[in-house]
Amino acid sequence: MTVPQKSVFITGAAAGIGRATALTFARRGFFVGAYDIDEVGLKTLADEIDQLGGGVHTGHLDVTDGEEMAQRVAEFAAAAGDRLDVLINNAGILRAGRFEELDLPGHHREIDINAKGVVNGLYAAFPYLRRTPNSVVVNLSSASAIYGQSELANYSATKFFVRGITEALDIEWSRYGIRVIAIWPLYVQTAMTENITTGTTESLGIRLTAQDVADTIAKAVEPSWLRRALHQVHFPVGTQSKALTLGSRFSPGWLTRLVNKRLAHS
Repeated sequence: MTVPQKSVFITGAAAGIGRATALTFARRGFFVGAYDIDEVGLKTLADEIDQLGGGVHTGHLDVTDGEEMAQRVAEFAAAAGDRLDVLINNAGILRAGRFEELDLPGHHREIDINAKGVVNGLYAAFPYLRRTPNSVVVNLSSASAIYGQSELANYSATKFFVRGITEALDIEWSRYGIRVIAIWPLYVQTAMTENITTGTTESLGIRLTAQDVADTIAKAVEPSWLRRALHQVHFPVGTQSKALTLGSRFSPGWLTRLVNKRLAHS
């Protein structure tokens, strides 16, 4: 009996974390669905995956468009043999600066992509995840969901949303055998952070690579027996994120606030 090839659908796949993740899963033998508004980037990604001998299906996707999301997920599931093993809600934007100095339409767009885009992905993918055994949803959260971040207030709030919906649906969808998990990186060396300067970038630096995050995602999708037994939901990336996450669990609220205030130079 032939074992069906596992499939993964990735939003924001043309560059950065999404691209590194697509290549990582291709190397692991997954049939990759790579979607983005950057169709030129998708073409070069598809060429790389072809060179690896992997299978890939690409397409334009604006994650804020619920109808397009539903169409793309359906197209990919059909190409993958009517299955969806892994959904990775990766698409996102980051805007840094004082809240009142950033334009309101930009705040709304950040919410639309980072929060509503995740909802669109979850809603569209659910029927296919439900009928695929041991399926997994991976939502890209952030270490900024530990405590609201100065100069990243709106971005941080969207990642709290991602944290909340991840925790809720991991409980709610467990009846269908679907795991829902979140990845928590600090700043990552991608185009998203090229021109970002905040108090916390000065304090903590921008140390992680896109591959660091991709490797964490791959390990979280296929976890060790201990992580599976403990039913780990949140996966910090890198030493700094792990230390901050662990510290927040045992720190009183006033101390967590003070640490974040100091890191932000506020």
